[in-house]
Formats: sequence, structure tokens, C-alpha cells
Amino acid sequence: MALYERYKKEIRPKLAKELNLNIMEVPRIEKVVVHVGWGREALEDPKSLEVVAQELAMITGQKPVITRARKHVAQFKLRKGTPIGVKVTLRGKRAYDFLERLINFALPRVRDFRGLPKDRFDGRGSYNFGLEEHTAFPEVDIDKVQRVFGMDINIVTSADNDELAYRLLEALGFPFERD
Repeated sequence: MALYERYKKEIRPKLAKELNLNIMEVPRIEKVVVHVGWGREALEDPKSLEVVAQELAMITGQKPVITRARKHVAQFKLRKGTPIGVKVTLRGKRAYDFLERLINFALPRVRDFRGLPKDRFDGRGSYNFGLEEHTAFPEVDIDKVQRVFGMDINIVTSADNDELAYRLLEALGFPFERD
């Protein structure tokens, strides 16, 4: 059963009962933002950013947006408007599909993985973490990879606080570190 269907049929009613909430008050995933900062490599080789964008599109199932520098930074030879990264914002079913692939396939393939840190919540119910290698996703053909890159993953929930967000992500199957 897909993660979104499991959330609607099993997880949401269970959380509502455990947390003593109305079914509509139970936290849900609002969006998932996947960001790859390419920085200096993008300045030196603009074509490499296109390769990163293609691979991120393959991983997420959605075309990424190119992010640009907001201001000039002379020390880094950076000009305002220069492409420096790519990002994808996933909402609805696509967000749940991406999280399902992340939980079930990508995270178990990460080298020396001991669980996601519990201290990465931001105080308003969002969870942020990074992956060092995009090759953990099964969609990526490792033989065709030109350059390995990392990514930041931000999960925004409708939870008011970190405790509710943690309970939601734990119920969805996120592998958090053991105490």
C-alpha cells in the first residue's frame, strides 16, 4: 500500500486517537523541498548544473527550478543572478511518493547509516536533513554518474510543534536514531 493511502487509512486515525485530536487536527506533510547547492562548480562549469538538474528530476519525478545568487559576493567571484543550485518543491501525492522511496530504498543504502538525527527540527514542525550522496536513490544509474552530489531535504508539516511533527514522521516510518 502506498504511503499516502496508509497515512489516510491507518496512520491518521491512530495518531488522532493517541494524541486526542480531531481527525482534521492531525499533522500532515505539506511539502517536501529538495535542494542541491552547486556553488563554485556551477561558476566554473555551467553545463554541470544541467546534469545535476536532470538527475534531481529523475530522483524526484518533477523538473527542478534553477536557484540564482541573490547578491554579489566579490570574494567568491559571484554575481547577482548567477545560477548556483537547483531545487524541487513536492506537494501532495508526489511528496508522499518521494518520502516512501526515501524511507524504504534510499536511506537503507546510505553508507554507515545509524538513523536520522532527532535534533534537526526547527521549532515550528519542520524537519531538515541532508544526504551526502545522491547515488543512494535506486533511480540513479551509478555507472553513468559523472559527479556525486549531496542534497538538503526539508520536510514541512502542518504540526504546530516539534513533538507532533516527530510523532508524524515516526508513524510514517522515518528511521530516527536510537537513544
